Amino acid sequence: MISRRKFLAGSVVATSGLLLNQKVSAAAEKVAPTTPLKGKPIIISTWRHGLPANEVAAKILVEGGRSLDAVEAGARVPEADPNIMTVGLGGYPDRDGYVTLDACIMDEKGNAGSVTFLQDIVHPVSVARKVMEDTPHVMLSGEGALQFALEKGFKKQNLLTDKAKEAWEEWKKKSKYEPVINIENHDTISMLAIDANGDLSGACTTSGAAFKMHGRVGDSPIIGAGLFCDNEVGGAASTGMGELVMKTVGSFLVVELMRNGMSPQKACEEAVHRIAKKIPGYQKFQIGYIAINKAGETGAYCIHPGFNYALWKDGQNTLTDAESLFKK
Repeated sequence: MISRRKFLAGSVVATSGLLLNQKVSAAAEKVAPTTPLKGKPIIISTWRHGLPANEVAAKILVEGGRSLDAVEAGARVPEADPNIMTVGLGGYPDRDGYVTLDACIMDEKGNAGSVTFLQDIVHPVSVARKVMEDTPHVMLSGEGALQFALEKGFKKQNLLTDKAKEAWEEWKKKSKYEPVINIENHDTISMLAIDANGDLSGACTTSGAAFKMHGRVGDSPIIGAGLFCDNEVGGAASTGMGELVMKTVGSFLVVELMRNGMSPQKACEEAVHRIAKKIPGYQKFQIGYIAINKAGETGAYCIHPGFNYALWKDGQNTLTDAESLFKK
């Protein structure tokens, strides 16, 4: 027998869901395509460092490879590049001088893996995949994540380069935590890809906000915040100041908006508008979203001008400035 409390709770949830669906559907630009894209792989990723990442991922896809393998391989490119100071090796440290990494990955079956606060491992995205495939869990953190990585054969390496250390030493003179919009202190790389079979996967990896508090974790490793994929609908990912994305569960929101009829572009726009409506002081920060639906349509939107994204399609790899809430 269903108790009165459970019945009322279920009624509230059902009614709320119905109202949400009605509202979103009314605002939708058009009905989301139901025919999956097949035979024409597409990759979309954040920022200029998405260009070389896309090239590596594309090599896998044009040979008929799986989207999951492509996004992992693509994300590993900036992770290993010491000149990209927001991801992996060479990433800016936290305020105590430690480089701590976050990453997640998600496949076409809804499987997901994540690591947070991981130190001394160059490729957290690959550790995240091992979490997904070799454990019953979704997320491992800190010392536990490092222990797991070492057990899986990953090697420890000092991630703090001389360049990043010099920047940290300069920052310590004032020790003022003040993220600068579009300056590389929190620029994640997020990737979404559709393979020749029409299957969708995504990955996200970062060293997080520069000079953050020790132990801080942003949106990047959180499924539904920094990344979300649904093989029936599409995928979305974020970049920028993660706290704003977490408070609005941004990537999940984008996918659900697409599920309810919005195009990827309109869904990204609505997710940014949600931040502007809900979070005081959002003007001080940058957030960018990318999205792709099952028909291969893409979208991107941000708070401030300056966010760009890399799109690989029909053999062409291009960098585009996303439209923004605020104009130049």
